[in-house]
Amino acid sequence: MNPDLALLQPYPFEKLAQLKSCVTPPAHLDHIALSVGEPKHPTPQIITEALIEHLHGLGQYPTTKGIDALRESIATWLCRRFGLQVSDINPMQHILPVSGTREALFSFAQCIFDKQQGGIVAMPNPFYQIYEGAALLAGAQPYFINCDENNHYLPNYDDIDEKIWQQCQLLYICNPGNPSGAVHSTEQLRKLIKLAHRYNFVIAADECYSEIYPENGAKPTGLLQVSAAMGNKNFARCIVFHSLSKRSNAPGLRSGFVAGDPSIIHEYLRYRTYHGCTLPVPTQHASIAAWSDEAHVVHNRALYQEKFTAVIDIVGDDMPLNRPDAGFYLWAKTPIADDVFAQALFEQQNMTVLPGQYLSRDTEQGNPGKNHIRMALVAPIDECVDAANRIKQFIQSL
Repeated sequence: MNPDLALLQPYPFEKLAQLKSCVTPPAHLDHIALSVGEPKHPTPQIITEALIEHLHGLGQYPTTKGIDALRESIATWLCRRFGLQVSDINPMQHILPVSGTREALFSFAQCIFDKQQGGIVAMPNPFYQIYEGAALLAGAQPYFINCDENNHYLPNYDDIDEKIWQQCQLLYICNPGNPSGAVHSTEQLRKLIKLAHRYNFVIAADECYSEIYPENGAKPTGLLQVSAAMGNKNFARCIVFHSLSKRSNAPGLRSGFVAGDPSIIHEYLRYRTYHGCTLPVPTQHASIAAWSDEAHVVHNRALYQEKFTAVIDIVGDDMPLNRPDAGFYLWAKTPIADDVFAQALFEQQNMTVLPGQYLSRDTEQGNPGKNHIRMALVAPIDECVDAANRIKQFIQSL
């Protein structure tokens, strides 16, 4: 067995299951789960219809690169969403479909990291645990950049020693962030791109939550958008990851894409040819339908904002809550230890939330997830309202 498997920590939901196993919730209350970020809004009909219409494509082996029409639809969406010039995005060179960004974010490190050179894969803290697992199984040393309240829950890149940048081969960023929903500014992204060129590392920008934002708010800025504006129009050292799971309520479709630096895309395609993760042809046609339509995305955003407003109005006076810049999580501070809070909330109110420390790692500066919980507002609004009332009652009982 690969000895590096022993370095992997239990997944957050394994820890959560163990935490909950010690108590029994009240049987008269229906369970409400705000722990897992799995969209519950219906998958748009245009996607399911396209999938069904092309089921005859199951008789074909899909190519790793995907059909031309899919890459072209993705290129059109990128240009429309991030203000890129059509001449800046070549669908054949800058884009590669992937079977969900989770597997892509993981496999990307295996392709990029040079074990012989050694060094660091840097990532935010708290973080999506795939980043850490990808780094460890690539033979890298994870380096955690704390995202705490003092820096608006964004990584403080100014505090990183130059020696760390010199050892860095790959930097994961999550923009908008999971769990906080905090969005990198244009200036922060410009700074990172300059650092990547100065110290010779690659930026892997997980932008999977970029399409869930307040309609009257600012759209999250993308890495490729900033790169092009800087004159780095070939997107050197910049790779973005996008998914239909959150944007289009299609987590079971397992469809996304990576885009950016064509020299990296070329090598990642070579890796994936052996890796074997390809999108079935019907899935590709369903994905074309999704990337080509914005109406369902606008409706999706409105549903989430309605839930944010309702929940914050109910519990905001009892628990420090800020409406996130983007995404569908509430990253809330707890009046007691986050794991104790989550366990007692389950025991008394039959509700599941995720302790923040399960999404973080201890560092010399502390664990930035402690005394926070993550709540995914993915359930229907009536359940979210019920959940908010239960939390309010629970906090007032402490």
